[in-house]
Amino acid sequence: MARRTSHGLTGSLRDWFSGSSLRTIVYAVGIAILIRSFAYEPFNIPSGSMVPTLLIGDYLFVSKFSYGYSRYSLPFGLGLFSGRIFAEQPERGDVAVFKLPRDNRTDYIKRIIGLPGDTIQMREGRLYINGAIVERKAIADFEMKNANGKASGVRQYIETLPSGRTHLILEASDAGQLDNTPIYKVPP
Repeated sequence: MARRTSHGLTGSLRDWFSGSSLRTIVYAVGIAILIRSFAYEPFNIPSGSMVPTLLIGDYLFVSKFSYGYSRYSLPFGLGLFSGRIFAEQPERGDVAVFKLPRDNRTDYIKRIIGLPGDTIQMREGRLYINGAIVERKAIADFEMKNANGKASGVRQYIETLPSGRTHLILEASDAGQLDNTPIYKVPP
């Protein structure tokens, strides 16, 4: 049994908070912050916008150095520098995690389909990049469960981007609110 000392801590607790143990904890926290800031960061998928590729509740580690570093690479979005250093351009089909400049709190996880200068449009549920329809091939339906646990099938396709990269998409309808859009030009 641990004994009480004049400092109010038991012997074992005082030993735990001694110099070497405390130093080890500080080093571990420092290393974790460096890894999370400059190498990889864990994310949890909060919504179904990337189903079936990423499911709600999935965890993934994101490489922080793929596209270079910005202020959002640092803890709390510290503004120690502006712009991006060691910048690399994303490729069509990459899955990227980003924050909007006007919203430093929300992480967005999306697939890149348009590159700077491209035009993007949805017409009758079909994706057009630079005026050309993106190829998609129907495959077996994807089974989704609603809030009550009832399963239903949703149409699933393999979509092939102009770069040749493929990914799975779901289409509940080709006549929804966002299935017909104006033409968007991807900015620099």
